[in-house]
Amino acid sequence: MGVRKIKPITSLETNYMKQQEVLMRRAAKRKKLLIRRLCVFLILTVALSYLVISTFIFRTDVLEAKKKEEVNLKQTLAQLEKKQVSLENEIVKLNDDEYIAKLARSEYFLSEKGEIIFNIPEPKKKKKEDKVSY
Repeated sequence: MGVRKIKPITSLETNYMKQQEVLMRRAAKRKKLLIRRLCVFLILTVALSYLVISTFIFRTDVLEAKKKEEVNLKQTLAQLEKKQVSLENEIVKLNDDEYIAKLARSEYFLSEKGEIIFNIPEPKKKKKEDKVSY
């Protein structure tokens, strides 16, 4: 059982072999540069994609918050418009002397000579409704 010795193969030192070696080195170098360029391109693409996606998500959240705020502001606007209409009606009524006299009698217990004012309490249900409505 002898171990066979492998004789080293000697390469021929010809011009053709030298050219082939140079070509192989160039091909290896080009391949290495190509891999580096592709890696850099991949890294830049991933970074740009991350920025675009994160910006999109952030803008979506901001847009959703603005829509909620818009809904709340529309509700507030509707309530304020109702209040404005009721106040405008109150202004029209306050221009009437009879209404002012009635208001003074009911709210401030003012009376003319010889009048007696009776204060009748309102039902509790109506007071709760007044507190809820605007």
